[in-house]
Amino acid sequence: MNEETILIIEDDGSIREGVRILMEAEGYHMEEAENGYAGIKIVKDTERVVDLILLDIMMPGLSGIKTCQEIRKISNAPILFLTAKDQESDKLMGLMAGGDDYLVKPFSYAELLGRVKALLRRYKVYNRAQLEKKNLKWVISEKLRLCTEFNEVWIGDEEINLTEIEYKILCLMIQNPQKIFSIQNLYESLWGEPFVYTSANTVMVHIRKLRIKIEADPQKPQIIQTVWGKGYRFGRIVEKKAK
Repeated sequence: MNEETILIIEDDGSIREGVRILMEAEGYHMEEAENGYAGIKIVKDTERVVDLILLDIMMPGLSGIKTCQEIRKISNAPILFLTAKDQESDKLMGLMAGGDDYLVKPFSYAELLGRVKALLRRYKVYNRAQLEKKNLKWVISEKLRLCTEFNEVWIGDEEINLTEIEYKILCLMIQNPQKIFSIQNLYESLWGEPFVYTSANTVMVHIRKLRIKIEADPQKPQIIQTVWGKGYRFGRIVEKKAK
């Protein structure tokens, strides 16, 4: 039996019920919320740790995008957007807000289950590292310190709050400083899924978000450098100016 808790935030009761039945049949514990406010409350108040969040984008009151932004202030649990919108701009907006993946409605339960298992598999690594924090191992490069077993990154005296995917991108690159990673290489290494054409946007969005958090000048990145026509590599660290 699985021990993970999945929270679904969805205003459509029939979808919530269908997903709940599917996930409980797989042994997952389910929490449900019919709107963003209720979902945020569960993330804040539940006695069980929420391991994965299924989040509808189009909801009355508080949109899924706004809900995601609020959840990201208190939780790094992976967020899978459930959306009726299939435009690339809508998908990118969800990823920029802090989502980890998206699934366009109508979706098959087999595809949903596959995405859920993939996200939870990656998140288990993060959770195990939390429990073993006392045995942390660090990679240090110039002014950057990164823990290889826990989502903890420091640049100088400033701790940088990264999502799971952002952390894994940086961790992979800092441990392989001479390697140039293609977009396909990054996607298949970190997402654990075959690369398709649209996967490139997913990678580039997370690279962009990571650069905003760690680069002294995101428009002229030095830590995550672009190697034109090839991909990305770990570069040098330029200290951020005090605000």
